[in-house]
Amino acid sequence: MTGEAKKNKKRKKFSWGKFFLYFFMLLLVAFTSLPLIYMICSAFKPLDELFLYPPRFFVKKPTLRNFSELLTTLDSTSVPFTRFVFNSLFTTAVTVFGTVIICSMGAFALEKYDLPWANTIFNIVVAALMFAPQVTQIPNYLIVNKLGLINTYWALIIPKLAVAYNFFLMKQFMEGVPNELLEAARIDGAKEFRIFWSMVMPMAKPAWATLIVFSFVSNWNDYFSPLVFITSQTMKTLPLALQTIQGGPGQVARSGAVAAATFLTVLPTILIFLFMQSKVMKTMAYSGIKA
Repeated sequence: MTGEAKKNKKRKKFSWGKFFLYFFMLLLVAFTSLPLIYMICSAFKPLDELFLYPPRFFVKKPTLRNFSELLTTLDSTSVPFTRFVFNSLFTTAVTVFGTVIICSMGAFALEKYDLPWANTIFNIVVAALMFAPQVTQIPNYLIVNKLGLINTYWALIIPKLAVAYNFFLMKQFMEGVPNELLEAARIDGAKEFRIFWSMVMPMAKPAWATLIVFSFVSNWNDYFSPLVFITSQTMKTLPLALQTIQGGPGQVARSGAVAAATFLTVLPTILIFLFMQSKVMKTMAYSGIKA
């Protein structure tokens, strides 16, 4: 038997330790996914299964009626569910796009240019990480109110564009971008914006892909900001819309629609994480680009 064959045989040798390790990890994954599975099953349960006692975990007779009721359960005097979906999609998409561009450009300028007080600015950003978002809601509200943006989309977008954590994430990744590569591009006659957009942003793809995931999840699920800045029913986002659908007369009849709405609210965050998870893992593993 050759040396290569012996190595392959050792590599394929069964290990009880690895078996139990993988089995234990699969059990943990299955256990942590139980709430998600129950939520999906509830979205397809008919009313008689939703009110069973003791509750049934899996759906026995799946139905799509809950989703059709979600679109028709609100009468003509109420806001349609599609309006809530549009509000959340629009504000989240604009916020995510804006914060990626602004935080990337700010981090690039702070890291790759000899700016005065650069360390002081970065220390202020790090200090801002210690404050919970709710602490800054009062000054944010005063500024938004002074600008006349209450009950507008901009009230939900502008305060979230320059978030300290997003800036910190991009700044740490920008430290690994080789300065020699930027200097070579400048010698070749490339303008600064061309360097940023055509060279730095492709290099920082894992970082801003991670930023997209974090920013999307936090903004999509944000309940507090619309509660403070929004007063009109037509401007509400999905987290607030769940209260509208669940409340009022006919709460029992709307239980299926509420289950379907909860599923549709959580679904985009699951999909975007599954789509971007490889980039997120790469960012966590390498934390930058090695020169």
